[in-house]
Amino acid sequence: MTMRWRVGTLRPPTAPVERRVIKFGGSLLTRPEWPEDLLDLVGSSRGSTTIVAGGGPVVDGLRAIDAACPRPAEVMHALAIEAMRVTARLVAEATGLPLVGEPEGRESAVVLDAARWLARESPRRKLPAGWDVTSDSIAAMVARELAATLVLAKRVRPPVDDLAGLAAAGWVDAHMPTAAAGLPGILWAVPCDEARG
Repeated sequence: MTMRWRVGTLRPPTAPVERRVIKFGGSLLTRPEWPEDLLDLVGSSRGSTTIVAGGGPVVDGLRAIDAACPRPAEVMHALAIEAMRVTARLVAEATGLPLVGEPEGRESAVVLDAARWLARESPRRKLPAGWDVTSDSIAAMVARELAATLVLAKRVRPPVDDLAGLAAAGWVDAHMPTAAAGLPGILWAVPCDEARG
């Protein structure tokens, strides 16, 4: 990777990295230089890259609304997925990368509209409804389907190096250990100016 990112390994890739899925954490969208940061991360390796943008402050607003006046889990889950469509459109517009509903591997880098991707009928794309499932698990499912290495780009370093411990600490969602089963590799990336320790 480049000087903008500090990178580590949660699960070593089992083969050379030819396809990557970058889960670009929504909290990173509040950094003034986030488009340049993301393009730097995308350009740091060869092969195809699919970006799954987290919901960030948009989904945080939905969480706050749900905490104040709880709604059915299925309703809030669907709204959170739609909010990811908003952040995906923002990421595509800010970076100039194509927004797609299906990553096909032809382009070097694309931004995935997760709402469109999840809408396609497939038993492998079924998720439990609730706040225990976030863009972390969605990105893991995309990476699993593409047999790609997953890169978790977040604002803070992982406090431990195993998925169960990261889920318990809240660094990834509670469903992530299940969603990431069988992934060929998992890396983490944190902006250098945010990395500690």
